[in-house]
Amino acid sequence: MEYLVHIDINWPPEAPEARRSEIFDRELAQGQLLARAGKLRRLWRIPGRWANWSLYDVRDATELHEALTSLPLYPWMDIQVHPLAEHPNDPRALGILHGTEETGAKEE
Repeated sequence: MEYLVHIDINWPPEAPEARRSEIFDRELAQGQLLARAGKLRRLWRIPGRWANWSLYDVRDATELHEALTSLPLYPWMDIQVHPLAEHPNDPRALGILHGTEETGAKEE
């Protein structure tokens, strides 16, 4: 099941730089582990903020919870989860592709 996840990081400004660096390094490694496992499919930064949108593909909400709580920054995260369902007009499902790829539409 796919989930669109919005995360805001609320890192305490008074925290020592060494602590921040160590936590962020561990966060990077864990995120890459989740990506290699096929759970974290996409990740987008929100410019100018410590925030992101991500796309997770996991078995269920319990597996998503396990993935999110495995992140070292989890204690400082404000997380919003949006479960996604298939839509009958999804361009990908209809075979409508972007760019130079075939669109599946017939030329007249």
